[in-house]
Amino acid sequence: MHRTFFTDHVSPLLRALFLFALIFLCASQAEARVYLDITSPNFRKVKVAVPYFTEKPQPDKAVDSGKRMADFMSRALAFHGFVEIIDPTTYNGSQDWDWPSLGTEFTVLGQFEHDPSGIAIEMRLVDIHGGRMILGRRYKGATSKTKDILKKFCDEVVQQLTGEPGISLSQIAFVSNGTGAKEIYLADVLGEEIRQVTQHEYLAVSPRISPDGKLLAYTSYHRGNANLYITELSTLRKTTPISRRKGLNMAPSWAPDSKVMAATLSKDNNPDLYIIDNSGNELRRLTSGEGINVSPSWAPDGKSMAFVSDRSGTPQVYVMDIKTKAVKRITFLGNENTTPNWSPKGDWIAYTGLINGARHVMMIKPEGGTPVQVTQSWGEHESPCWSPDGRQIVFSRKRNNKQEICAIFKSGAGLRTLFSLKGDQSSPQWGPRQEM
Repeated sequence: MHRTFFTDHVSPLLRALFLFALIFLCASQAEARVYLDITSPNFRKVKVAVPYFTEKPQPDKAVDSGKRMADFMSRALAFHGFVEIIDPTTYNGSQDWDWPSLGTEFTVLGQFEHDPSGIAIEMRLVDIHGGRMILGRRYKGATSKTKDILKKFCDEVVQQLTGEPGISLSQIAFVSNGTGAKEIYLADVLGEEIRQVTQHEYLAVSPRISPDGKLLAYTSYHRGNANLYITELSTLRKTTPISRRKGLNMAPSWAPDSKVMAATLSKDNNPDLYIIDNSGNELRRLTSGEGINVSPSWAPDGKSMAFVSDRSGTPQVYVMDIKTKAVKRITFLGNENTTPNWSPKGDWIAYTGLINGARHVMMIKPEGGTPVQVTQSWGEHESPCWSPDGRQIVFSRKRNNKQEICAIFKSGAGLRTLFSLKGDQSSPQWGPRQEM
């Protein structure tokens, strides 16, 4: 009846004005979801204040746990590269301040309370210029999950501001010899939780996290041969050998569906690329003896694969059409180009290139063309891998006989060391976004 009344009794002019207002409101709400074009070359960082979180029973008293939560949230937001955190000491960490006087554009306000079941945290993202809350959430969970809750809200803030979820809840797998032997480790991107995955006390290399985030594949030499294994990431307690063929069983690359992978096998003497399933069954051979073929990287659409071959005389990056096996060489600058990694958006392939005697992170379009040198600092930069949002690249950098895991934005800005650990770290692999 209401709809009939609108149609029959409201004048055409009023109906038009109402519909215009409705369309404008919907458009405004849609635009509010994406404030920032962080890919613009003229983009400047957004100023965000994260005051100390308050505890409900005593909201006017600063507590250490509230300071730690605010600091953690600040670091998680800053990690994404487009946020400039305003130093809380400039406003005494207070949630009540003259924010425009500091140039603040957004604030993240948090309040928490403890109960016998754990912790409840309420958080709000406030647009200072618009004078309104644009995101609000309340989470409950075990106290041990506090940092995961903060990461979850951080990623929602990033989505609210950019249109794409953040990557705070992703993990990075890498190799470290901190125990005296090369083992596989997993770390969150902020380095708060670092876990040793393998305990072989021998040589483990080439960690690869499946696109669904459930499995970790790697190669270990602890039985005297380069064998391929899979570990379930939910517990890190179940490890299964999937390929113990004679020779190399190396450097797998998961297909986008996480059900099969490409790996280098040398069971027939020459290192060639094969597709195997997660039980190790051989499904298809992709290369047949045309040089050494290694380092496969699956395109996100599952139709193509980048890999390295020395069939032209030097290691170069090639792209294969998986259906037809047609191959195209895409790197021509330099005599050594290795470790390709396809971006999650499919628009770039990162790789290691030997430039003027030093290894650097490079990018090139899948169809080839002029490569872009991402790293410029001195040292050896190797094994690049893209972040889940395609904006950052993780890699290993060796300087003064010390090898560390670093990250950089694809623009070449923001290079920093991610983890401070004993020994050398190498072969990083950035996993997908995880659920809390």
